[in-house]
Amino acid sequence: MKKTILLVVLSAFIVSCKTKAIAVAASNEPLETANFMSAKKIIDKYNNNKNQFSTLYIKSSARYADDKQTQNVTAEIRIKKDEQILVSIRFLGITMAKALITPTSVNYYEKIGGKYFEGDFSSLSQWLGTDLDYSKIQNMLLGQAIDDLSKGKYLESIFEQTYRLDDLSNKNTKKSFFLDADKFLVQKQEITQTAEERMIKVAYADNKVYNEAILPTSVVINTFQKKGNTEINLEYNSVSFNEELSFPYSVPNGYKRIIIK
Repeated sequence: MKKTILLVVLSAFIVSCKTKAIAVAASNEPLETANFMSAKKIIDKYNNNKNQFSTLYIKSSARYADDKQTQNVTAEIRIKKDEQILVSIRFLGITMAKALITPTSVNYYEKIGGKYFEGDFSSLSQWLGTDLDYSKIQNMLLGQAIDDLSKGKYLESIFEQTYRLDDLSNKNTKKSFFLDADKFLVQKQEITQTAEERMIKVAYADNKVYNEAILPTSVVINTFQKKGNTEINLEYNSVSFNEELSFPYSVPNGYKRIIIK
């Protein structure tokens, strides 16, 4: 259960409820070489997509699978933009675990086994098998590129009717971002760390336009590493923007702290 909690944090975002949404239809026009754009122009158009909100309240369902188990849970996700993310994991309506992520810390507890974790992103990155920080997780949830594309250097190409940007800044860590040719939204992103023999892939589908932001309606996350593979498939239920939210989190008495070495 413990890895399920943290992986669900990496992956949930939602559709429909208190905010009007409009489906973003994929263009059927072939992406010809004549329409080819430079990496800078692609990134400029990507950055024009709106993302203007202060809070998000989300209800979602998730299916988690690894080499040993499959679990179906529901997740209530509260986000205060750039400040904190609170996830409550429920099974059959009962809260089984909570996770609280801030720019400097990662905290969670689980009722099964009565354990809790308090640490930073270096511990989480080591455990999950890919380098993470708060912005990367938040961006992943929003269907955005995990990195600030305007700060990198990229090789542009066309791949299966999408614009592909390959990061050139790090020989050991290979990052690829795939954007559609219509709205310049992220369709897929991949990170491969060759020396560590690990990879994470995140794919999005059926983006919708809200007054406050454009969000995907489904997310699939796959991680691959020597000790095993994991997959999360998300189905979205509801989302609301800019409500006043609380972020209640406290570890129950008597729980045992987990130390990641």
